[in-house]
Order: sequence, then structure tokens, then C-alpha cells
Amino acid sequence: MSEEDMSGFSKRGKLDPEDYYMSSEGYIVFTKKYHLKRGRCCKSGCKHCPYGYDKKTGKTKAEQ
Repeated sequence: MSEEDMSGFSKRGKLDPEDYYMSSEGYIVFTKKYHLKRGRCCKSGCKHCPYGYDKKTGKTKAEQ
């Protein structure tokens, strides 16, 4: 999958190479650096979430 072939994903803004990587299954995986740059938790249960979101409780570390 090329960067241009990401269903319009690359059109959302300029991403640095350190912001994400492609999993072996072909998924976009955002890095901790990207999440910190974004500035808030998206509450999707991301693999590298620096905010400590827990999908089971629906809360971040700060809210618990």
C-alpha cells in the first residue's frame, strides 16, 4: 500500500514519517509522538496511546 493509496488519509494533513507506521496487516498505526502532537485522546484504544485510555472503562488515566 502506497502513501497515496490510503483512502484519502494523507489528505488530512502533513504527517512526519515518525507519526505512524504500517502494520504487517496493512493498518495505519499512530505513534506516541503523533498522539502527543495531536494534543488529546481520541478514545479509540490506540496501541501507543500516551493518555492511558482504557476501552473497558471508557476513561483516560487522568479521569480515573
